[in-house]
Formats: sequence, structure tokens, C-alpha cells
Amino acid sequence: MVATSMLGSSALALPMLGMMIVTLLVWVFMFIQRIGFAQSHTLDIEQFKTPADVQALIPADLSGASNNFKNLFELPVIFYAICLYLIASGQVDSFYANCAWAFVVLRAVHSLIHCSYNKVAHRFGIYMLSGIALWVMVVRAFLAAL
Repeated sequence: MVATSMLGSSALALPMLGMMIVTLLVWVFMFIQRIGFAQSHTLDIEQFKTPADVQALIPADLSGASNNFKNLFELPVIFYAICLYLIASGQVDSFYANCAWAFVVLRAVHSLIHCSYNKVAHRFGIYMLSGIALWVMVVRAFLAAL
């Protein structure tokens, strides 16, 4: 079953690129924080050889960006996969595009919370909403494939 209101592939390609930009920004922020911390504490870069070394050296209040960066390789991987599937199968429609943008915006908000004041209750609520947007896309695509 193919959706009736078909859009071009850019309707999902743009949210995918948006998610990549969110990942890039978190990555840059993480390295700015780490380099700043290492310089202000006169640490040798060789002290950061393993993830365990980094975790031992970086204080918990600076680990948000690193933890968030890891999160961006969990649900977003499924997001990229479902978007590519929908593009390849010609099922791109406004419902999927809206869900995709909701996912990206909510993940950006999640990243902002995680990299700043990091209140778990706020972060978790946003995480759940972004997950719902993603799983709705997946389940709808699955049902359409039956």
C-alpha cells in the first residue's frame, strides 16, 4: 500500500540532514568542553586514551554532551533507516514528514537539555515524545508493507 499524498524525497531528506546537524553541534560542543577542561586543568591529551580514562577525568557536570552524543547513535539510527526505507519505497507523505520533523525538533530539545541543565524529568518527557514520533513512523510503514 502506497500513501496517497506523495511528496518528494526531500520531505524526509531534510529532516535527516537536520538530525545530522544536531549530531554535529553536540559533537562540536562536546569537544569544546573537553578541550577547555583539559587546558584549564593542564591535562595532557594522552591522559584521554580510553573512554574509561575520559570518564575518570571529566567531572559529571561536563559529561552531558558526551552522554548525549552516544544517545544520538541509538534511536536516530532507526530514524535514518526508516526515512531511507520510506524514500526507497516511495511512501513519503506529509504524515511521515511531520513525524520526522517532530522527531528532529524533539531530539534537538532533548540535546539542549542534556547538554545544559540536564533535568532528567524534562529530558525523559522529551525523549518519550520523540520516541513516539519515531515508532509511529515505523509501525505505520510496517502496516503499509503487509
